[in-house]
Parts: sequence; structure tokens; C-alpha cells
Amino acid sequence: GTVAVWGANTYGQTNIPAGLTNVVAIAAGLDHSLALKAGGNVVAWGAGAANTGSLPNVGQSAVPGALTNVVAVAAGGYHSVALKGDGSVAAWGYNNYGQTNVPGGLSNVVAVSAGYYYSLALKADGTVVAWGDNSYSQTNTPAALANAMKIAGGGYHSVALESDGRPS
Repeated sequence: GTVAVWGANTYGQTNIPAGLTNVVAIAAGLDHSLALKAGGNVVAWGAGAANTGSLPNVGQSAVPGALTNVVAVAAGGYHSVALKGDGSVAAWGYNNYGQTNVPGGLSNVVAVSAGYYYSLALKADGTVVAWGDNSYSQTNTPAALANAMKIAGGGYHSVALESDGRPS
């Protein structure tokens, strides 16, 4: 439940907050880090703790105060995404391409991921919902994509692992 961080520390992204324990999941964005604690709370550090409105400090580390019951986290270039226990999604930080505008009615989500300027959600029925920057078609979910069981957002591309029916 403890965290280790290494590499560039230009914006404090490797300065682990004092007393951070009971961590069950982590995510790393361009210049910020996220930790999900066992109780469902998110801790963030690095760029964006103070939202100045200009890159790189655009609020990606300013976790919304009302955010609780989180079960998964993802970090994009300059934004953060959280999956709540009720299957809903929250996002915060830089929103220049709509990457934090969670689609209305999005529910039954079981996993989230974040690319550079976009976000992904995997629903319980195996469908993938994507929003934000689409300059390289990274949010154009293929029509033939079925039974996805894992998702990942890259810089400007997305990946999904499809189930062939065998247990994973």
C-alpha cells in the first residue's frame, strides 16, 4: 500500500505526499500522479495542484472535494479521470478538447483510461465510450469492436482487448 516514484520531477510529480499509505491503485499523467486509497479517496500531486488556467497547472491535481467512493483512476496529459463505485465517471483538469466533459447518461462503467487529451470508459456490456480530442480518430470507437474487457488510452491512439468468450 505504499508508493514509489522516480524520474523527472519538474513539477513535483515524484514528491509523494507525506503519510500516503493504504494505496490500492495508481496512475501517472504527463506531469502529475494519482493514488487511490483503500477507502475510495483520491490523492494527487505534481502539476495542477493550483489551477492557474495555463499549462501545465490546469487543475489536474486538484481533486474535487466531493469526490468519494472511487474504485479506479486514470491520468491523461493534463487531466484526471475517476470511476466511482456506482459506475459513474468524474473528470477534472484541462478541458481544451472536452476531455473532462463526461458524456451525459454515461453509466454502468467498469473501467476508465485517459489519453493525452481524451478519455475512455469501458461499460459492463463490453462497449467503449470515448470523448475529447479526436484529431487522430482516437475517440472513433470501431463499429466492429465487441466484448471489450480492457481499455488503454495512449498519446493519440486507443487500445481495447476483446474477449473471445474464454475466462480471463
